[in-house]
Amino acid sequence: MNAVKYFAQRERIGSLDCVVVAPEATDDSQAVPISTVGVFCHGFGAGGDDLVGLAGELLQSDQPQSTNCMLVFPAAPLSLEDQGMPDGRAWWLLSIQRLISAMEDGHYEQIRQEVPEGVDDARNKLTEVIEVVLQRCGLSPAQLLLGGFSQGAMLAVETALRGLATPPAKLCLYSGALICEPLWKPLAAHLSKTQILQSHGRYDPILPLQTGLWLREMLQGAGCQVQWIEFNGPHTIPQLALDRTAQLLWE
Repeated sequence: MNAVKYFAQRERIGSLDCVVVAPEATDDSQAVPISTVGVFCHGFGAGGDDLVGLAGELLQSDQPQSTNCMLVFPAAPLSLEDQGMPDGRAWWLLSIQRLISAMEDGHYEQIRQEVPEGVDDARNKLTEVIEVVLQRCGLSPAQLLLGGFSQGAMLAVETALRGLATPPAKLCLYSGALICEPLWKPLAAHLSKTQILQSHGRYDPILPLQTGLWLREMLQGAGCQVQWIEFNGPHTIPQLALDRTAQLLWE
């Protein structure tokens, strides 16, 4: 196990509030050099701290002594207090009733074509966070793992394709879905050298399995290699996906 101790602190990076988990300084107060960065985006309606708990599992994994990691958990910019979720955040607003109606009618294919209003702003804000963190650590996207759950997974794909000048080395997508197909499909080959992990539950009541399969199909059709985890569960992140994420993080 790596003997480095980690601490968490809240920090404003760019225009987003973030929780940053990083190695503590050494006894001689020297900053510990960072060799890899993981940025994880929470889903619609969750609190900004929703995925911070992943840090404990990811940092407990066996890792090379020479590797030190920084994890960043940005909070989405939009409050959902007006929608009855005082602690909920969103990267862009959704019509919950429209999603429910689409699920009931089995018309999820229309979501593939949708380019949500607000996705550009969300992408730009996340891109800024990533660029600031990488510059601070003296790293490039070659040392970046970008991940997200649900709406956060969609934003991760959007940012990898249309935000960052260079795609991330690793992309972890938990319970995501294909949206923005007219914009993403022509660019998907840009991720052909990115290590992609994708997980989705067979009994997901929020984003049915098919929506994740469409995303995988688009990526594979563009020549991307996707490590696919399909599990017997709902809208969540399975332990196997966390284990595989940890492996990618420390490679």
